Amino acid sequence: MDKVVATAGEAVADVPDGASLAVGGFGLSGVPNVLVQALYERGVGGLKVVSNNCGAMESGLAVLLAAGRITRVTGSYIGGNKEFARQYLAGELELELIPQGTLAERLRAGGAGMPAFYTPAGVGTQVAEGGLPWRYDGSGGVALASPPKEVREFDGVEYVLERGIRTDFALVRAARGDRHGNLVFRRSARNFNPLAAMAGRVTIAEVEELVEPGAIDPDEVHVPGVFVQRVVPLTPEQAADKRIEFRTVSG
Repeated sequence: MDKVVATAGEAVADVPDGASLAVGGFGLSGVPNVLVQALYERGVGGLKVVSNNCGAMESGLAVLLAAGRITRVTGSYIGGNKEFARQYLAGELELELIPQGTLAERLRAGGAGMPAFYTPAGVGTQVAEGGLPWRYDGSGGVALASPPKEVREFDGVEYVLERGIRTDFALVRAARGDRHGNLVFRRSARNFNPLAAMAGRVTIAEVEELVEPGAIDPDEVHVPGVFVQRVVPLTPEQAADKRIEFRTVSG
């Protein structure tokens, strides 16, 4: 039952080239930077990533992206990541852009063993009708477009069928975790982390504070240990390393 792994490098040692990854985080909040860096140092490539965004400010997944290690992204936001936009428009990677709530539910559904679900989000748009550019040809043309999805009416309202997501591995960051893999997230750092943790067949969590089993009130657990296979305790320096994307002050 003790799922603690001594180092991040050891925790990701069996992640192969071409693996699919669900990665928690939103902007710079709750990003498993230490595990991502360990993947980078291993030289793993050809990765298929499922995450809200693909890193920011040269941290998180942006490290793997800049090194050309990612071939496909399923996400909701390109934002200010210029390298992400450049690679996408140049045809260097494939991108499936989907509504943010749909992404969250696809991860949750996959983790709960649900193959698919219906949602009104995207009905009447290219999300449902197909034609979204998944990959460009580098010359402004579309090399691969999204296929149409099933649309069905319930009680007079149309809904589009979306598939649940399962990935080979999941990387998440938690504020607290115990040796059994029970995880607690703090405020906005919770974001996509619990959903990513559920979706991975092998889930690896880096935790800012490692505690013994029983130290976490069961009512406070956000992700039960049944979803987590490996726990990596961070050093105090790693736990304190938290960048701020937009610094604001009040007068």
